[in-house]
Amino acid sequence: MTKRKNISPPFSSTPIPQIHHSFSHSYCKSKEEELNHFTYSQHSPELANSSSQKAWLHDQEDRNKKTVTDLYKAITSKDTNTMYRLLAPDLEWWFHGPPSHRHHLIPLLTATATSSPSKPVLVPDHIVGFGSVTIAEGFDETNLVWWVHAWTTTADGVITEVREYVNTSVTVTRLGFHGSDDVVASAMCQSVWQSTLCDESVPGLILAI
Repeated sequence: MTKRKNISPPFSSTPIPQIHHSFSHSYCKSKEEELNHFTYSQHSPELANSSSQKAWLHDQEDRNKKTVTDLYKAITSKDTNTMYRLLAPDLEWWFHGPPSHRHHLIPLLTATATSSPSKPVLVPDHIVGFGSVTIAEGFDETNLVWWVHAWTTTADGVITEVREYVNTSVTVTRLGFHGSDDVVASAMCQSVWQSTLCDESVPGLILAI
C-alpha cells in the first residue's frame, strides 16, 4: 500500500519547498510494479546516435551531477538558501525500504532533524548521471543504513523529484524498443548501473529510466 501526503515544516529561516511524498509498506516490489512508476521518452535512433546529441547529453549529466553534489554539501552544512534554490517548490518524494527508515532523508531535506550526528549521514560514495536522472549511493555508519537516491533535475537545474531507496539493492535499466520500421517488436531493458555498497541480504528493485 502506498501513502501520499504533503509536508509543510515550520522553518525559522528560508522555507524549504513543500514536499509531496509517498512510501511503500511492502518492502520488496515486483519488477512490473517498479517499472510502472516511471515514464520515459523514446528518441529517434538518428538523434540518439548523433554526436551532437551525445555531447549535449554528457553536458546535461555533468550539470546535473554538480547540482546534486551541491545539494548534498548544502544538506551537510545546513545551507538552507542553497537547498531552497536547488529544490522545486513542490518536490515529489518516493520511498522504498523498511518503514522504520522512511524518515532518513526528509528531516535533512527540510532541515527539521532533531539531532546532529557525529558523522555526516549523507556523503555519497558514488554519483552517476543518466540524462535527467542522477543516482547517488552511500552508507550511513551512524544508523547502519545503505541508501540510494535517484534525483530528477530539469534543464534549468531544479530538482523536481527524489526516489529514496534504503537497505535496498538497486539496478538501473534503460528502456528501449527494437523492431522494424513499421512494427515495434518488443521492449528492451539494458542494465546500466547497480548499487555496490549493500550486501546480498537486502531485497532488490529495478529503476527504469
